[in-house]
Amino acid sequence: MRKILPLTIIGLCCVVFWPRQASALNISISPKPKFGYTDASGKRQSVQIIDKYQPTKIVHPFAKIDTNIDPKLCRAATIAEERARAHSHSLCWRFVKEALVAAGVVSSRPTTSLAKQAGQELVSNYGFKKLTVADPYAAPVGAVLVYGASNAAGHVEIRTQDGFVSDFRSKTPSRRPLIGVFTKA
Repeated sequence: MRKILPLTIIGLCCVVFWPRQASALNISISPKPKFGYTDASGKRQSVQIIDKYQPTKIVHPFAKIDTNIDPKLCRAATIAEERARAHSHSLCWRFVKEALVAAGVVSSRPTTSLAKQAGQELVSNYGFKKLTVADPYAAPVGAVLVYGASNAAGHVEIRTQDGFVSDFRSKTPSRRPLIGVFTKA
């Protein structure tokens, strides 16, 4: 009897706590959860909650190589890519200047210190032209993109085949306002 009692208690506990489907509870879970809110007009609205990321990546096209621009600009983009770091060190205009000089695009090192002044100097002293491009992704390979900033130095980068480069590599352009896209014929 002493040996049978503990085995009986353990057996009853296993039966009671054994996982099984709850048939008594009839809870309906909606397959697509909704978020409810009240809009500006006071009307009750609901929208589906998105619980998965986009299955396909948003891909921007590769940059085109424009035969009308100086091929040295493509070389400058390659040089800048080789010298670029993984993260920014706030030396974008310095790295772009060095790439332009090393590729032979400009004869001497530009003298401006702020990146947002790069476009003006490239046009006035080195024969660059400003393109009528508003989208950085539409810039040709080797184009110099200049970005402004109200209380900062701005940013400058070179368009590469699959992204942008200055003192660091990036697949996306700067979020600053674009001043202009500059190339040399």
